Amino acid sequence: MMTVKREEKNQMTRRRIMDSALAEFAKQGYGASSVNTICAAQGISKGIIYHYFKTKDDLYLACVEECFQLLTRHIQSCIAGEHESAEKQLEQYFEVRMVFFQEHPVYQPIFCEAVVSPPAHLKGEIQAKKQVFDTLNADILEQILQPLPLRPYITKADVVETFRQFQDFINAKYQTAHMNASDFEMRDESCRKALNILLYGVIDRKEL
Repeated sequence: MMTVKREEKNQMTRRRIMDSALAEFAKQGYGASSVNTICAAQGISKGIIYHYFKTKDDLYLACVEECFQLLTRHIQSCIAGEHESAEKQLEQYFEVRMVFFQEHPVYQPIFCEAVVSPPAHLKGEIQAKKQVFDTLNADILEQILQPLPLRPYITKADVVETFRQFQDFINAKYQTAHMNASDFEMRDESCRKALNILLYGVIDRKEL
């Protein structure tokens, strides 16, 4: 019984630390964030924080991991699947993402920083934390491509890789500033448009 209570207490303490850290990293980003502020917000000592997380980096990575895990689960639970048209699946995917961040706004700036301008020394570890999300994106894109007739010399892997390059280009556009909600919506809209152009081209065939 004591072990159960101790475990529950540990989980509650860790949750308090995470909630405070999420708020601080969301507001300030990694670089300007302060462990002192995280402590003060919840009345937790540095010693307690460092008992659960060895460094500020570990705490930040835990927040990034939680963001991508929850987002991935949300998308998986909301995407209808292959019975929808390609256009509908594409529209639904971006709508589902937007709803997640509207319902959980604290994760939006953390997502943006991790994707657009991650701390240089944590880039590899962040990539590992978001791998499950990247894999889901590739799977969804392949699902969207499934009923579409590709040109003989183009593979699904080619399309996925090309879209990844499009995303890298779009992300670079927003790399110089801390993104706000409006920037995030513009970035997502740019990604949506890029994917639509990639799949369907730029020519209105009805006019040909």
